[in-house]
Amino acid sequence: MTATAPAAPPFAKVLVANRGEIACRVIRTLRRLGIASVAVYSDADAGARHVREADEAVRIGPAPAAQSYLSIAAIVDAARATGAEAVHPGYGFLSENAELARALADAGVVFVGPGPEALAVMGDKIRAKNHVAGHGVPVIPGVSEPGLTDAELIARADGVGYPLLIKPSAGGGGKGMTVVESAAELPGALATARRVATAAFGDGTLLLERLVRAPRHIEVQVLADTHGTTIHLGERECSLQRRHQKVIEEAPSPLFATAQGASTRARIGAAACEAARSVGYVGAGTVEFLVSDEAPDEFFFMEMNTRLQVEHPVTEMVTGVDLVEQQLRVAAGQPLALRQEDFRLEGHAIEARVYAEVPARGFLPATGRVEFLHEPAGEHIRVDSSLREGLGIGSDYDPMLAKCIAWGSTRAEALETLDAALARYTVLGVETNLEYLRLLLADEDVRAGHLDTTLIERRLGGLSFRTPGEAEYAAAALLATGAAPEAAGAAGHPAAPGPWASDGWRLGAPAARRVSLGAPDGGVATVAVRGPAAGSAPSAATTLRVDLGSERGAERMASLEQAGEAGVVLALDGGEHRFAWALAEGPDGECTVHLGDAGWSTAIPVLSRAERLERLRAAVHRHEGEAAPEVRTPMPGTVVSVAVDHGQAVEAGQPLVSVEAMKMEHQLVAALAGTVALHVTPGALVKADQVVATVTPHEATPREAHEGA
Repeated sequence: MTATAPAAPPFAKVLVANRGEIACRVIRTLRRLGIASVAVYSDADAGARHVREADEAVRIGPAPAAQSYLSIAAIVDAARATGAEAVHPGYGFLSENAELARALADAGVVFVGPGPEALAVMGDKIRAKNHVAGHGVPVIPGVSEPGLTDAELIARADGVGYPLLIKPSAGGGGKGMTVVESAAELPGALATARRVATAAFGDGTLLLERLVRAPRHIEVQVLADTHGTTIHLGERECSLQRRHQKVIEEAPSPLFATAQGASTRARIGAAACEAARSVGYVGAGTVEFLVSDEAPDEFFFMEMNTRLQVEHPVTEMVTGVDLVEQQLRVAAGQPLALRQEDFRLEGHAIEARVYAEVPARGFLPATGRVEFLHEPAGEHIRVDSSLREGLGIGSDYDPMLAKCIAWGSTRAEALETLDAALARYTVLGVETNLEYLRLLLADEDVRAGHLDTTLIERRLGGLSFRTPGEAEYAAAALLATGAAPEAAGAAGHPAAPGPWASDGWRLGAPAARRVSLGAPDGGVATVAVRGPAAGSAPSAATTLRVDLGSERGAERMASLEQAGEAGVVLALDGGEHRFAWALAEGPDGECTVHLGDAGWSTAIPVLSRAERLERLRAAVHRHEGEAAPEVRTPMPGTVVSVAVDHGQAVEAGQPLVSVEAMKMEHQLVAALAGTVALHVTPGALVKADQVVATVTPHEATPREAHEGA
């Protein structure tokens, strides 16, 4: 279903009040329509891709979002200064903020979104739930009254029944949402949820809902204009979630693939339109429903997102409708050129979100610099991305980097196309969830369309993540000695020839050049590289002999070929391994080899002599399986709370410090029982691997406790 667009663009200039992939995506439609684009950026985003792609860009403040992307005054001032006729808010940040809509209206600038009243009603989950229930839209049983204290919620919880779900009234993205299985868990869960909600949304109001077992998250895309027309463009399945954060989405839902499902699709679409009409909704929006997999003909209203959704591309791919264009035309007062009776779904589309995170380490946020990038392209593949080579990925904002979307005539075809695209997606320099996405797509239940919002959590324990092996260490050693002589110098070898340089020459076979590489478990992998080409640039004619670890005592043949600007083919024991690669030098001269293959990547540090000895010494002093007394933060961020007192006795597994990074809160716990010494306070900024606390075992002497701190 494709609308015939009027010749004249709806606006001459539009400011995009967002960042990252959504800003790039909106700018793309603006360019197609002949509309000048204005980007805004914080100090952290001065070199970002959306800044480069826009026609002009305006700085709006420092890195903290509260002083830049969340500043209504800064957005309005930027719109005025650039002469923008309208502001597109994307999603997140101020996209559902009624105050921004009012401020822009007062400034004579169009807000590309619904009116302030619709934003106010639907932006509050309690008010929205009560409102749509009065218009015949089915809702989940629960407690949804504003202003209730923790004690009042606890008193009312038995009437809801367990298990139940705590939800912040404001905001979204799963932040602060907590499942509570029993009354004993409720007080602590309420305190945490209220703190997270207050920090994330500035509003700690909470509601309780009955937990629906085997729930499927189904949302309906709606469009409404100022001329009284409201239509829906079908549903999206968003059930593949981790901690209430969507990971993979698709359209249409496989739940409605039967004749009975088609009837439910019509009913849920009608309910979504009624919810939109009840607040005089204008623009593109999404009405979210919960559907039990055990009773697929029954659905319950959850909330309405009064903005574009992250997963909107799957709807665009099965309908042919550019939702951003429709938003702009409706905001300009034009009537929808689409009719409900013309609505058709063609084929199937699936989207995977690419995050800067480390799934193998509990999905911790990742930071770094994009050293090498290859994004898939081709027929029926779409990538909405903020990435570019050289881009620094920090901890100031959400960790989502890009979205990869695939279309197929059937769901099975779309799955295969998406998996093949992810296998070609290579990001080196910052860790991503690409391997994890491919593991999910290979799951039998995912393939069969048997989905619910708890599936990922049930499967996590059985996922096996790839780690560097012989081929990876061999490639890293060859690249460190061949492509980067300075890296070999960092490993304890001369970086450049000189009168006293040892070049390994001797009678007979050349001496081996030993390279020490860091293993993920903190150990050392030693690789001895032999051959006349060691220390020279790799080429197709280079033949090197590699001894993978002196303790193995076996020599293996390896040949190195260049395949493109950053490709390497490694032949090892008759097997062929292909890698994309990049070498990165840190601020202190440390060198890291980044390798990527089939949607997987790894970073292998080249160790200096001092780093190698430090790792070996740590291995000697720590018995196998022994827990570390130091509690380190695995990522940079801000300490938001400290759960214990300095000098307090703690148990193994007890939460000590909470660190927030990339809009997510992470609890750091004691690895062993003992007495805790705190090294940080709330509000402190911490670096990756920084010690935030030390737990001294009870049997340790005072001197040992002092040394441990």
